[in-house]
Amino acid sequence: MDENEILALYDRLLREHALPDGPGARVVRVGQVVRQHADADGWNGVLWTGLDAAGTDADAVIQEQIAAFTTHGHDFEWKLYSHDRPADLGARLTAAGFRAEPAETLMIGEIDRLDLDARLPDGVRLLEVLDEAGVDLFTEVHEKAFGTDGTRMRRRLLDQLAADPGALVAVVAMAGTESISAARMELVPGTPFAGLWGGGTAEAWRGRGLYRALVAHRARIAAARGCRYLQVDASPMSRPILARLGFLPLSITTPYLYDIEGN
Repeated sequence: MDENEILALYDRLLREHALPDGPGARVVRVGQVVRQHADADGWNGVLWTGLDAAGTDADAVIQEQIAAFTTHGHDFEWKLYSHDRPADLGARLTAAGFRAEPAETLMIGEIDRLDLDARLPDGVRLLEVLDEAGVDLFTEVHEKAFGTDGTRMRRRLLDQLAADPGALVAVVAMAGTESISAARMELVPGTPFAGLWGGGTAEAWRGRGLYRALVAHRARIAAARGCRYLQVDASPMSRPILARLGFLPLSITTPYLYDIEGN
C-alpha cells in the first residue's frame, strides 16, 4: 500500500470526519478544528486541525480550545501527530500549559498482507467479552498488566457493550480460571478501519506470543466484518512485534494533556 495515501485516508476518515467514539460523546467542528466532548468517563480532546504551515493562527486556536473545554469543565487531550502543521505545534502547546505524555507510533496494516500465523500457548483459551462478568475479567487483566486503576475503563466498556455491542470486540486470554491477557478492537462504521487497543499481558505470561496471537485473532474478525486496515497506536514495546507482523509506521502521535485546575 502507498504510505502517503493510507495516511491521508486515515486523517480524513478517522480524524477530520471522526465519529463519536462512545455513547454520550459528540464530535464538533469549529473552523479548522475537530474535537470531541464527552462525559467524565469518555475521551475529551482535539482530534484534527487544519492549521497553516506558518502557524499564523495556531496560538489563537490553542486558546480557543482551552476556553471551549474549560466551559465544559473537562481536562482534555490534544492528540498531536508528527505530520501535523505547523511543525512547532508541540512547542506551542507546551508554552500554553499542556504537558506531553510518552509518544507512540501510528502503525497501520493491510489485513490481507499481515502475518497472522500465531497460536496461543498450550492450555490457554480465548473468552469473548459479552457481559459484565467478561468486563470484570478484562479489567482485572488491565490492572495487572499496567498497574493502573481500571474503574473508568470498566464503566466505558459496559457503556459500549450496552449501546453498540457490534462495534466492540473484546477478548480475554484464560489459563484455567486465571485471566492473563486481554485486548479490544473498535470497528469504525462506514470506514475500512478497525482500531486495536488495550493489549496487555500479566507479567508472568509475557514473551509467550500472547500479544501476537491476540492481534491475529482480532485481525481475522475485522476481515470477516469487511475491514481492510488495522490501526494501532504502538508503544515502544509493541512496535517491533507489529512491524514483524507487517504493520507500517506512518507517524508519531503524542498526547498533550491540559489540566484545567492545574492551569
